Amino acid sequence: MYVSGKFVLSDAIPLPFLRWIDFQGHIKSMKRISKELSVITESWIDEHIKRNLKGELGNEQDFIDVMLSAIDEKFTNYGHSRETIIKATILNIILAGSDTTSVHLTWILSLLVNNREVMKRAQEEIDIKVGKERWVDESDIKNLVYLQAIIKETLRLFPPGPLSVPHEAMEDCHVGGYFIPKGTRLLVNVWKLHRDPRVWSEPDEFIPERFLTSHAEVDYLGQHFEFTPFGSGRRACPGITFAMQVTHLTLARLLQGFDFKTPLNMPVDMTEGQGITLPKANPLQLLVTARLSSGFYEN
Repeated sequence: MYVSGKFVLSDAIPLPFLRWIDFQGHIKSMKRISKELSVITESWIDEHIKRNLKGELGNEQDFIDVMLSAIDEKFTNYGHSRETIIKATILNIILAGSDTTSVHLTWILSLLVNNREVMKRAQEEIDIKVGKERWVDESDIKNLVYLQAIIKETLRLFPPGPLSVPHEAMEDCHVGGYFIPKGTRLLVNVWKLHRDPRVWSEPDEFIPERFLTSHAEVDYLGQHFEFTPFGSGRRACPGITFAMQVTHLTLARLLQGFDFKTPLNMPVDMTEGQGITLPKANPLQLLVTARLSSGFYEN
């Protein structure tokens, strides 16, 4: 995702001969990484097929086993074989689901360490609503409203996709006084939209409480156009539910079980790096300490 976010001249100027110009080596890197990922996923699928043929399939099936059993061996889709379809699905999950979630959690922890009173309030909410005798469960998340507000506010400040998926104008139109000819490729600047001072008070500040008061009814499902971290409409991210389930539960358990601070209590550098998923420019370094009794972590 980092390499795919690099600037390539042929992306900005759609002239055929520019596809062969790769001064910075980004296209070469993307092709190399793509080939490596293809080889790895193909080996996983081949391994599962061989295991199934030998009758070594146990009671527990993983995602690839389910896909192999659900799709007929001779099935094709637009000329693509079953194995190619499974490989593409796996790559979609890995590329779209892992990097975005980890980057989002990194930004959340960075903001919390720089705003310790917010982290303390979230931990107090967990202690009251869940307690200190068991780990947070998925069913508890609906009661952790402040935790939900923290996640929304982080999505506002650092959306996992600062630019939306490209759209194409189907016909000539006028938008905001600008003429958009048919065929124009359009990208929404989500990052700018989320920091519009006409919509958000103190737009550059981390204030989770705004999602409990002035923007309490605003969600991340694409129905409120001032807040579209996952896009909107038919091309909205299909993994919203999965991503949010993982993020809420992971963050809740991290805050429940641990305290976080930086070495020497220095503030976290919030400089943004390059990439489709808006990573941090510098790695996040934290000191992690247990905040509950030792017996809690043995469960």
